[in-house]
This record gives sequence, C-alpha cells and structure tokens, in this order.
Amino acid sequence: MNAEYTVGSFVTGYLIGLVAVYILRNFLPGRFYLKRLYWMIRLLFIFISELVKANIDVVRIVMAPKIDIHPGFYAYPNDLEEEWEVALLSTLITLTPGTVVVAISEDYSIIYIHGLDMEDADEEIENIKTSFENVIKEVAKP
Repeated sequence: MNAEYTVGSFVTGYLIGLVAVYILRNFLPGRFYLKRLYWMIRLLFIFISELVKANIDVVRIVMAPKIDIHPGFYAYPNDLEEEWEVALLSTLITLTPGTVVVAISEDYSIIYIHGLDMEDADEEIENIKTSFENVIKEVAKP
C-alpha cells in the first residue's frame, strides 16, 4: 500500500473500478452510468449551441434599424414523465434568450411559452422537442 494520494493513483483506481462495474453491469440495476454521463454532457453542449444561436438571433433583432418581430404565446405538449424533467426543460427554455416559460399545466403535460420572434409555433415546438426534450429523455432513462 502506498500512503500517497496522487492524480495517477486516483485515475488508476477509477479505471479499475470502472472496468469492474462494466463487467458486473448485467447484475446491477439500471444502465451503465457512463451512458447517462454521456447524455448529460451532450445536453450541456446542445444547450450551449442553442444559447449561442438564440443570442445571435436576439442581437440581430436589437441591432436592426426597424424591429420586425412576431412575438407570441404557444402551448408546448411534452412527453416527459417526471416533474424534474419538466423543470429541467422549462429552465433550459427560459435560459435561452428570446423564450420564456410563463406557465405549466397542473399535470405537467403542457408548457406555455412566450417566444420573442416566432413565425410558426409548430416549428418552435419541433425545435424544442428535437433539441432538448429527446436528450432529457435519454438522461432520465433508468
């Protein structure tokens, strides 16, 4: 035994433990936890990408000599099952410039959103579903 704690020994121990958990994954409940970590990191990068795109869109609106926007409200029907999933989706939508969640239905199945510039509500709904909701479902899989 070595009484010193180094980064190398930590990484070695982590990798040995990771291999052991991977080998025993069929005997453990749930799925291999690195899959969930992968989807969390992917969600983070998708959020950053959407954040940058939304910021560019808002800057274009603000910097335009004539403001030509089409604000509106729309109801977003979600397929998420847990309350924390709906809360996470609502937070990601609200943190993205140009959109804000104004209400959530009692059964958490519909999120009411205000969009700063939206031509088509169906297009906005599809964008949220493909960017955020599907990845949140992957993160939440047991």
